[in-house]
Amino acid sequence: MSPQLPFWIRKLGQLWRLVRESHAQPLAGAHAKPPETTDSETTITFIGHSSFLIQTGGRALLIDPVFATRLILLRRQRRPGIRFADLPAIDAVLLTHAHMDHLDRPSLRAVTREMRRRGLAAPVAIVPRGVEDLVHDLGFARIETLAWWQSMHLDLPRAEARGPQPIAAQQKQVRSGPIRITAAPARHWGARMFNDTHRGFGGYVIESPNGPAIYHSGDTAYFDGFEEIGRRLHPEIALLPIGAYFPDSYRSVHTSPEEALRAFLDLHAEVMIPMHYGTFRLGREPMDEPLPRLLRAASRAAVGKKVVPLVEGESWIAPHSEAMERDGTA
Repeated sequence: MSPQLPFWIRKLGQLWRLVRESHAQPLAGAHAKPPETTDSETTITFIGHSSFLIQTGGRALLIDPVFATRLILLRRQRRPGIRFADLPAIDAVLLTHAHMDHLDRPSLRAVTREMRRRGLAAPVAIVPRGVEDLVHDLGFARIETLAWWQSMHLDLPRAEARGPQPIAAQQKQVRSGPIRITAAPARHWGARMFNDTHRGFGGYVIESPNGPAIYHSGDTAYFDGFEEIGRRLHPEIALLPIGAYFPDSYRSVHTSPEEALRAFLDLHAEVMIPMHYGTFRLGREPMDEPLPRLLRAASRAAVGKKVVPLVEGESWIAPHSEAMERDGTA
């Protein structure tokens, strides 16, 4: 019997196979312009992988923005759904953890440069604890760090911070209070390299005074924390990962489509938008497998209408939220 290869050699072999396969097909997908929104609207635009543009409460936020064609050698399979030049003025960038498919330094630097090119204020970066050193030199206005269950308020005086605005834009500004951002737990890991395991990780719940509460889980395995997130933060829209689950050992840090649906049910959210599939070859499952599996599971659970898949560049405009109805503003 031949001796088993060391772990690191086997791991390098797996990575090299993924890299080779990532170059086998030409890039697919197309760019689109995100819609203009008013302060009373909430729009979620899928950029690709786990990257989203969230427009809510008169603010624009990016979550885990990765626009790069390659992560070192691994090439993306589908183009990012938005170009830098088509981004609205970005108020904040939320980063869930330090892995390169979620924290891409060139993409982050390009976002801050694009804002400066237009004469706009740089966005705020919001990161888990232990990640701030990776983004301190990328041009952000400031860096906020959050531990699990900690919150901050994004209350930027937009007209003052961004200098002179066109008259029409000034007339559209209707302030209705700050956006609250709360860090939520996850079951994953946060190291950038193999030895920097001090870095934090997790998801976020974004609460707007006139829009739905939006939860982005970051990368996570299924765990009982979803019930607690639902009980404490009451997300109405859940952005949940459904890819990179095979071989089964990957499910120690990622959810399968069926586990992601179970997480959605635990949260008691109203809408699920799937993510973390179809862009990068990270698992051994077929690239076109996760979404059909999710839709079948949702149909069996009689919640098929609550799952809203988006292609890159596609936007979903939220209906009036429960928060608005509770406040009597719907």
